[in-house]
Amino acid sequence: MSGSGLGTLSLWALFGFAVAALGAGVLLAFFRRFEIRQHAYEDAPQTHRVKTGTPTMGGLVFVAVLIAALGISRAPLLAELVFFVALCAGIGAIDDVIKVRHGANRGLQARTKFLATALAAAIFLREVAASPSFFPPDVLFHAGTVTLTSAHWLWLLLGILAITGTTHAVNLADGLDGLAAGTMIPPLAVLAVVATGSAAAGAAIGAAAGIGACAGFLLFNAHPARLFMGDTGSLALGALLAGVAILAGEMVLLVVIGGVFVAEALSVILQVSYFKATGGSRILRMSPLHHHFELGGWPETKVTTRFWLASLLCSLVGWAIVR
Repeated sequence: MSGSGLGTLSLWALFGFAVAALGAGVLLAFFRRFEIRQHAYEDAPQTHRVKTGTPTMGGLVFVAVLIAALGISRAPLLAELVFFVALCAGIGAIDDVIKVRHGANRGLQARTKFLATALAAAIFLREVAASPSFFPPDVLFHAGTVTLTSAHWLWLLLGILAITGTTHAVNLADGLDGLAAGTMIPPLAVLAVVATGSAAAGAAIGAAAGIGACAGFLLFNAHPARLFMGDTGSLALGALLAGVAILAGEMVLLVVIGGVFVAEALSVILQVSYFKATGGSRILRMSPLHHHFELGGWPETKVTTRFWLASLLCSLVGWAIVR
């Protein structure tokens, strides 16, 4: 499969679906055999207690899909994207292993994960900027007071912020069966199409394969979930979304098409800030935002499908902006 036209992207999506569905089935059997299981988050709603014991780290299939795609295609910047996603998945895997071994949903400290993903982002951006296939976004900084050097530093800083923000926002959204994987599909679809018009063909292929991977994973992750992606998967998906956006030259568009993830992150920031400022008062029943609706009486499946719909609407708005 070569090229990045819409027909080819569909084939990459089908490829990602097949590899993910097969890989998830294999991982499920493996994790059950070796007792690699999720422990429900202690502060989550009481209904989540039944989720304890569900196999986790299923997000390894996202890395497997991209590595398999790299084995077929040598599209520009695909290797850099795959390496970056694998690096972030590795950070998440360390977090998941700690949780499994300690028998509690307490892994790496948030500060450690932020620093680790920021470092991974810096490595990725450096490799991308050094590639002859990538054209630095100088046109975004054409004001007379901005020099070429300062433009690149600004791009690097914004890239690190976009990547760390996106990866951890997706991580926060991974709290209900099928929520993160389903919410990821619409923004990846927008970026896949946008990237077909860019020099970074690898971005389009990575996004399309990622769409298929999310759909294949949902066969095992939709309610009631038999397999969780863990931080391995949520950090990998966040890295994929941010990485593709950067390669396609649509870093700012992440705020729109990733609106659900933005809302999830903001809900935590506002909740914690308000709690500290008021000495214990809360804006929401619980954060992240999906738990607020759960505690309001919405069934888990209703919250998930509404968030999928919201992601679709945000992505349509983003598509209307860029087309």
